[in-house]
Amino acid sequence: MKTDLHPRWPLQPSSRASVQCFERGELGTILDELAEECPIALEFNGISHVVMLATPANLEDFGVGFSVTEGIVQQATQIYDVDVESGIDGITVKIGIATVCSEQLKHRRRNMAGRTGCGLCGTESLKEVFRPLKPVIENGPLFQTKYIDRALRAIEPHQLIQQKTGATHAAAWFDLHGQLKLIREDVGRHNALDKLIGAGIRSKDQDWQQGMLMVTSRASMEMVQKAVIAGFQYLVAISAPTRLAVDLAQENGLCLIGFARPGKWTVYSHSDKLDFTNLPTNH
Repeated sequence: MKTDLHPRWPLQPSSRASVQCFERGELGTILDELAEECPIALEFNGISHVVMLATPANLEDFGVGFSVTEGIVQQATQIYDVDVESGIDGITVKIGIATVCSEQLKHRRRNMAGRTGCGLCGTESLKEVFRPLKPVIENGPLFQTKYIDRALRAIEPHQLIQQKTGATHAAAWFDLHGQLKLIREDVGRHNALDKLIGAGIRSKDQDWQQGMLMVTSRASMEMVQKAVIAGFQYLVAISAPTRLAVDLAQENGLCLIGFARPGKWTVYSHSDKLDFTNLPTNH
């Protein structure tokens, strides 16, 4: 059943709505900021592949990141162009890819209705769950744990959509000194990470992949998988990891940190990749 709430889906992360609010014994009407959640169709060389529910912002980044982390392409240079088109039924991200990738996609093509809380919705077989991964290569100095606190304090002020709506996750890239380099938000945690990875690839920054990824969610197996595919050595999650995520991180050279708060965090895999000197102390 169609409604006229969104005659044309907006390319904006949030919008205002008049709502009734009960507080301190009084009922009133206020304007509330709501996160947009739109159907986003990803189309490769003119063929629809998947529909996800996502925040309609940074969709070019999303297209690039999804293409890489889902193995649609083997390398970013096989993506030729990304166009975003808003229509009556939703938004289409049209991605041009190399012919060889398009042919491979046809053989394993799956149609799935994406949901913001699940990364495997619509996977056709168990064989598709665990894709072959190339373990991350140590390509820099150890990450100094004293910078984890700096990163944790820096991420919240830059979650602009979350501040307005309270409904989005964030994924961020911090350099080896704990300085924020990129951040992306989405109603879906997988989408936020794909957007961030896509933004990093599109930035052409030579230091991309140096430093750590931080996500404001739990660390599921798929979040670890995407971090490994992107080539990162460090993934910090605000919430808990799953056992499968820990095992996958251990097997593929990823240092996984969970339950991260300023002054408190837990290392679940590859603590040997961390420099524990000069840790901050509580006074």
